[in-house]
Amino acid sequence: MDEEVRYLLAANQSAESGSILLSGNSTPSSSLLVTQYPRATTIFATVCCIFFIIFGVFGNLVTILALSKCIKLRNATTAFVISLCTADLLFCMINLPPTASRYIHHNWVLGDTLCRLFPFFFYGNVAASLLSMTAITINRYVLINHYKYYDKIYQRKYIALMIAFCWIFSFSLLTPTLAGAWGEFGYHSPSFSCTILRKDGKSPKKFLFVLGFLLPCLIIVISYSCIFYRVHKSRKNVEAHSPTPAKTPGGVSSPAPLMRQVSQRQDEIRLTRMMLIIFCSFLLCFLPLMIVNVLEEKIRMPTVHVMASVLAWMSSCINPIIYAAMNRQYRQAYVRLFCGTKRRIGANNSSTSTARSGSSHSKTLMSEVFVFNPTMNGSNGHCTTNNEKNKKEENKI
Repeated sequence: MDEEVRYLLAANQSAESGSILLSGNSTPSSSLLVTQYPRATTIFATVCCIFFIIFGVFGNLVTILALSKCIKLRNATTAFVISLCTADLLFCMINLPPTASRYIHHNWVLGDTLCRLFPFFFYGNVAASLLSMTAITINRYVLINHYKYYDKIYQRKYIALMIAFCWIFSFSLLTPTLAGAWGEFGYHSPSFSCTILRKDGKSPKKFLFVLGFLLPCLIIVISYSCIFYRVHKSRKNVEAHSPTPAKTPGGVSSPAPLMRQVSQRQDEIRLTRMMLIIFCSFLLCFLPLMIVNVLEEKIRMPTVHVMASVLAWMSSCINPIIYAAMNRQYRQAYVRLFCGTKRRIGANNSSTSTARSGSSHSKTLMSEVFVFNPTMNGSNGHCTTNNEKNKKEENKI
């Protein structure tokens, strides 16, 4: 009886101060106290969640439509970007509405079945997003560092297999937990959330964190390091052996073909930088939540947990903003979608180079810039290319 009285007094203090709440199964026999989620904090989380649902669904859907309809952007990179947008769109449509519901009710009210499926789709979408970013990074790495193999690797059928692998592998990692073979999905009462729980004293959280989050991040970091080392080295070569401007028959200086190629290379580098920023934003958004979920068994700092969750939700809707702010071709694709007019997004070359394939087009541009050999074609510092026969066609770009 005395224990129940102490429990009721503690619960009353919790309701008044918003500071403590019994953890685990929330019974009087539980002796561990954890911090309660203040109502103001959950209201803030709910408002953010609803905003991200609206903005994320709109932004990602518009991006998918705009990139799909833009002929010039039909290449391997765009395919992976669409995969990333699809993962973010599904996250906003499937995961965020139940999340808003649980913060409104301070409880999971959607039943046990959905409670088990919710974390499966939550973490599966996160993994699919990260693997899509990994695929984008590897694509940029091959394009810039190993362009000779680009056309062989990024054929249409192989691109489809890569995207399928990103999705199948992401959800396959979670299948043992869904089946209850290694941990389980269920309700965690202190945080009133459905998440990964221990079963028979075992939890796959650390394994999933390493294989599904840490390893892809490591691959991305190493790939971008190699990319920018290659770009820096190539830039020095171009500056050291840059040819003088060519003369027209009238004696007027005109830019050499190399200058146009350098400009095209800069477009690819800007796209690569944009993808790096997207990865960094994803990392900054999701890393706090991953650390909290892996290391913090008992929720003692609810505000920190809520802010980490809000950052994670935000990652699903900020990519369209980055696309529009940092890439001219993506901005033009948005404008073309909304205006409904056939603006000249690559009109000069859409019937030539893009008719072959977007991936081959990008590979050609990069190969003409990065294959630099000052010892060939005499000693005049001429930039040799892999596609001299198509130079006239490429100069139309």
